[in-house]
Amino acid sequence: MSKINSACKEVIEKSEWLAIATAGPDGPHLAACWSQSARTLGCDDDTIRLPAWSYFRTEENLRQNPRIELLFASRQVARPQGQGQGCRIVGKGRLETSGPEAEAVKARFPGTRGALVVTIESAETQL
Repeated sequence: MSKINSACKEVIEKSEWLAIATAGPDGPHLAACWSQSARTLGCDDDTIRLPAWSYFRTEENLRQNPRIELLFASRQVARPQGQGQGCRIVGKGRLETSGPEAEAVKARFPGTRGALVVTIESAETQL
């Protein structure tokens, strides 16, 4: 069964950027990425890959606690109450700077440190 429903898939396809949330000893940490980067690398029902430009704090947090949340949003997607829909993805994250995932991302996005790989556990609409 698909972890990402059709409404979330549409939000991901039409969003411009996404928020990345992790938690560390100093509390929550937010980072961001252009959604086009995620679409370029491919979003499937189990995994989302993002280019890791810096994300040093994100990487540090994920070493301590792999829980990660992504938030995509788009005004182009209708919802029952009006225009604009969001999608929250919850999963486990890891930042890879070497190996096949990292090398594939570095080939697509020269200058990146590697890949932020998110294994999806659940997805739900927001807003």
